[in-house]
Amino acid sequence: MRIGVIGTGRIGTIHATTLSRHREVGSLILSDADPARAQDLAHRLGETAAPGADEIFRWGVDAVVITTATSAHADLIGRAARSGLPVFCEKPIALDLPGTLHALAEVERAGTVLQMGFQRRFDKGYAGAREAVRSGRLGRLHTVRALTSDQSPPPPEWLPLSGGLFRDTLIHDFDVLRWVTGREVVDVYATGSDAGPGMFREAGDVDTGAALLTLDDGTLATTTATRLNGAGYDVRMELSGERDTVVVGLDDRTPVASTEPTGPPPADKPWPGFLERFGPAYEAELCAFVDVVRGGLANPCDGREALQALRIAEACEISRHERRPVALTEIPDTA
Repeated sequence: MRIGVIGTGRIGTIHATTLSRHREVGSLILSDADPARAQDLAHRLGETAAPGADEIFRWGVDAVVITTATSAHADLIGRAARSGLPVFCEKPIALDLPGTLHALAEVERAGTVLQMGFQRRFDKGYAGAREAVRSGRLGRLHTVRALTSDQSPPPPEWLPLSGGLFRDTLIHDFDVLRWVTGREVVDVYATGSDAGPGMFREAGDVDTGAALLTLDDGTLATTTATRLNGAGYDVRMELSGERDTVVVGLDDRTPVASTEPTGPPPADKPWPGFLERFGPAYEAELCAFVDVVRGGLANPCDGREALQALRIAEACEISRHERRPVALTEIPDTA
């Protein structure tokens, strides 16, 4: 199997390394907006670099992995679909609903595969929470609390391209909330704070956000995110039911400290970032994609799943700006 990897930044390097070691992958063709970066990675992995994405499609591959800047995702997804190629793409498909719906329409017309990169679905902790909910261990679920806290902010120049805190960061929580609970969000109320560094205000974004979500069975969920969590990278989900409560992301590297005299000690090596925290999950999702391409596995996270997470993020942005509850019925899911 020959796979083209378009984009060789941080996550592209991780995905290319995983694929290069996979026993079912014979070779890779790598490209990047910076050809020298692709060439350097190709040299380190013993793979082939292409001058650009055009050559990947011309030279011929069996599948494509897209890890470029978000602005290029939708166009590359459409191009791969028209070429009849299965695609793995990092989230999001696009930063807006029209772009997302257009790309999905191209995939559906072509009848090809689009697997989205929501790696938390491949994390053992979230999988365990899903099983606890689906097995009935928790009883009727009444409350979910989820958070994503980055230790340090991204570069200022990246913020205007990110889509904002709800679309870029909390979209992971929205996706995994649906996946773990098996329920749909019916309405949201969201707010945010830009009281931190001025670069967030300049980008029209917030450094901290929160949302209250109501699920279709009446379960209440809260999600919070921040770019400024000095203690470390903190991603957790707490699910409480009438019988039991479980927590995802609580281990000896969780960056929290108890004020109780008999509480656990603070983490000796708190998680510094998402690449370290979710390393095994990133590897697992790419291995799943190889199985999908080979026909041995159904698509575990198709483009319609990404659309639903984006719709929740869109509702949150409207709620934040207009300071009101927003029903998901206000957000279209078709063109």
